[in-house]
Amino acid sequence: MNKHISIAATFIFSMVSILTALAQPSESKVVDKVAAVVGNNIILKSEMDMQYAQYIMQGNQENPSIKCQILQQMLMQKLLAQQAAIDSIDVTEDELDDNINMRIRQSIQRAGGQDRLEQFLNRSILQYKEEMRHDVKEQMIAQRMQQQITGKIDVTPLEVKRFFEKIPADSVPSYNTEVEVGQIDIDPILTKKEKDIFKNRAEILRLEIKNGDDFGTKARLYSEDEGSAPNGGDLGFFDRSSMVKEFSAVAFRLKPGELSDVFETEYGFHFLQVTERRGEQVRARHILIKFKPSEAALERAKRKADSIYNLVISKKMDFYTAATHFSDDKETKYNGGMLIAHTENGATSYIPTDHLDAGVFAAIDTLKPGEYSRPAKFTAQGQGQEGKTGYRFTYLKSRSAPHKATLEQDFAKIKEVAIQEKTNRILSKWFDARRSTTYVKIDDEYKTCDELKMWTKPLDDSQGIILGSN
Repeated sequence: MNKHISIAATFIFSMVSILTALAQPSESKVVDKVAAVVGNNIILKSEMDMQYAQYIMQGNQENPSIKCQILQQMLMQKLLAQQAAIDSIDVTEDELDDNINMRIRQSIQRAGGQDRLEQFLNRSILQYKEEMRHDVKEQMIAQRMQQQITGKIDVTPLEVKRFFEKIPADSVPSYNTEVEVGQIDIDPILTKKEKDIFKNRAEILRLEIKNGDDFGTKARLYSEDEGSAPNGGDLGFFDRSSMVKEFSAVAFRLKPGELSDVFETEYGFHFLQVTERRGEQVRARHILIKFKPSEAALERAKRKADSIYNLVISKKMDFYTAATHFSDDKETKYNGGMLIAHTENGATSYIPTDHLDAGVFAAIDTLKPGEYSRPAKFTAQGQGQEGKTGYRFTYLKSRSAPHKATLEQDFAKIKEVAIQEKTNRILSKWFDARRSTTYVKIDDEYKTCDELKMWTKPLDDSQGIILGSN
């Protein structure tokens, strides 16, 4: 691995350790082999094996050499955490709880439900959360230490120019056609009378269940939550932060076996039944009847979209202001309506055309920069938005033809890379300085790893290594 340490690589394994901590029950643990010692801390071989198991579980092919990279990341994390202790950098219990809960939600989603996750872990979620607490806290503290080292790094225009000029001519990157695109979405708003059609359907189902019909059967036949309907409406265990607030408020108010009234969320009308409580979690099943816009509601949305479009093209209101005030697209409205792509170098408004949604590409295909498409009906495809219908008009801010990178055309992207290179150098110097004063001992099994050669300079007494010593 290159001596310069990439930020993206620094936590590549520590940040995906959602399921790795303690993959076997605590009762079955045995004395473990020490893979490395960093200062006063040890890294166990079993910890590396668990990280490797996570790597395989994410769909990667078996590759034992990856363990060298895993150990390198763990060594870096220990150094960062040790310095954080010296600098009094810490995380609060609330921050730690939020991070663990986020990881658990992601794990449940990946595993296909809480029951499957608990089966994989061979323990309850509550046990798992407690067991992973120390490791997650160390990761968060190490991240915070790294942010303190690199958070204020920036480059001047002159530094960007010098960085670009040092790139060999045959290594200058090429860019495909890229566009800057904005959109304003208008959702159809149903009147109370229109909503009552769907509320009444939910009320009828609830009454039938209250009178003795089987909840699971009704959910399989009539619930419009595609994720839970096949399981009889079962959502598994969840905490308060896992669901929208209206849903959590009802679920955590009920006793096991109690059937809720029909209530509304952004997704439609629900009613639910709590089947079990476990600490700060409940298990519930629900039935959802989604809103479906009437032709009248769609027509109202179209008229609103047309009026906003006319404001913008007549220059009575600029696009960014209109998006912030009127757009119903939560992903873009606070970016002035602009679509944002997230890359390893950060967020950017420049999006390759082959990464655009097919509907967005069709809308801008014949536009010139600065032009707008007329409002048109669209159907969303994103997760949780499947089938959502409304009206949208699109703005093409810029379009670049395929080209070799130039400072004039691609300054923002080149600046991102220059910042990353500067960050890598500063991190590398920081780690070199800490390694020079930190006792490190690595098990012979890993001393052949190319990634670890810079960690393995022996001391005269051969008892350990002080990196960088003479």
